[in-house]
Amino acid sequence: MRLNKEVHACTKYPERILQFGEGNFLRAFVDWKIDKMNKEADFNSSVVVVQPLKQGLVDKLNEQDGLYTLYLNGIKDGQVVSEHTVIEAISRGINPYENYDEYLEVAKKPELRFILSNTTEAGIAFDEKDKLKDKPQNSFPGKLTALLYERYKAFEGDKNKGFILIPCELIEKNGEKLKEIILKYADLWNLEEGFITWIYEANTFCNSLVDRIVPGYPRDKMDEITKELGYKDQLVVEGEQFHLWVIEGPAWIKEELPTEKCGLNVIFTEDLTPYRTRKVRILNGAHTSMVPVSLLYGLKTVRETVEDETMGRFVKEAVYDEIVPTLDLPKEELDYFAEAVLDRFKNPFIKHFLMSISLNSNSKYETRVLPSVLEYKNRKGELPKKLVFSLAALIEFFKGKINGEVVELKDNPEILAMYEKLWGSYDGTEDGLKDIVKEVLSQEKIWKMDLNAVDGLTDQVTHYLTQIETLGMQKALHEVM
Repeated sequence: MRLNKEVHACTKYPERILQFGEGNFLRAFVDWKIDKMNKEADFNSSVVVVQPLKQGLVDKLNEQDGLYTLYLNGIKDGQVVSEHTVIEAISRGINPYENYDEYLEVAKKPELRFILSNTTEAGIAFDEKDKLKDKPQNSFPGKLTALLYERYKAFEGDKNKGFILIPCELIEKNGEKLKEIILKYADLWNLEEGFITWIYEANTFCNSLVDRIVPGYPRDKMDEITKELGYKDQLVVEGEQFHLWVIEGPAWIKEELPTEKCGLNVIFTEDLTPYRTRKVRILNGAHTSMVPVSLLYGLKTVRETVEDETMGRFVKEAVYDEIVPTLDLPKEELDYFAEAVLDRFKNPFIKHFLMSISLNSNSKYETRVLPSVLEYKNRKGELPKKLVFSLAALIEFFKGKINGEVVELKDNPEILAMYEKLWGSYDGTEDGLKDIVKEVLSQEKIWKMDLNAVDGLTDQVTHYLTQIETLGMQKALHEVM
């Protein structure tokens, strides 16, 4: 017995949302939110899903009448929770590669109000080969421009028939970038000035920031899940309990999206920059700073790290004492987010291997951790010990051995070659370690500056690296703690 409307009766809602993308993330994040707003806040909206690529899940989605089961697993209110629900927000899916006319016809629905997307970071891109007459265009912005033009013509430029567009792709200024490319297509296709004016005056492009870990389809547990559910569902998706959506746009958008009425963690703001910074510095920064320390300490996963007495304290102090004080949002917001991050790290349903996070660790340190180091120095007049210790551990990690065993390092080939040369010529002395530190810190290609110019940094990194080399990570870590 397969999940469909015969198995699971559900309410039919007006098609007010067009969504580009049918993948796990949107279904576990945005469509879940829409489902909650329908059931708890009378949002009264369903989603028409557009498959942005030739290969996709629209056929499976239509076979199940748009229904699928979402499992949310993780820590909620301090307790380990696994709960599931059938998401009823999607009315149908369209494959524009097979049904382009049906795709364009959606533009003529007067009630359509929102356009959402997640077509991967590479999805918001301009393809100069796209033409208006293509069925369909290759790129997502090309397809969207054709649909917007169809809308403009169908309603004769009515400024009340524009959209609220909220892309969820993980690129900075995603809404602005999407608008810029649509206008580029309007110019390439020689579309009339009235359409360009309509894009500007009738449509609102929002930048957004999304945050939820979505492991996806639980293939290895499907027999067990099918037995529990009592029906077959080929679109089961798993996500963590935590979720955050920051939407940057005019204040009135909050009135059209009743997220507050159902307790969703959605922030409407005129500037999402502080929230992006908070996520990068706390969540990503904690990940990046823990990786080399924890791997050299002998642990393998994020969860093991935060649950270990010493490493857990290291991560907590790095976050609360050295990262949070460098950020400008209200302290209660920062502390709430930091606590949520540490809970997410403890999620027993997600096995997040440190080696997988170690990919491109040098550039990650530059974007995620170094700004906290520099801002801490600027505000406090001294260097943050844990974050600097992490930099020393990073240099040690790129020696390529953990407890005498060779590890496979993954980074830019030039960076790997640099470390191989430096460690290959190391003479075993403290002066030799200082030479390695000086050379690494001087790499402006990595750090965007010569870090030897930061007062005290070279000496402190050398000191910590010497301790790691001579005492081993476990004793060195106890010293810095």
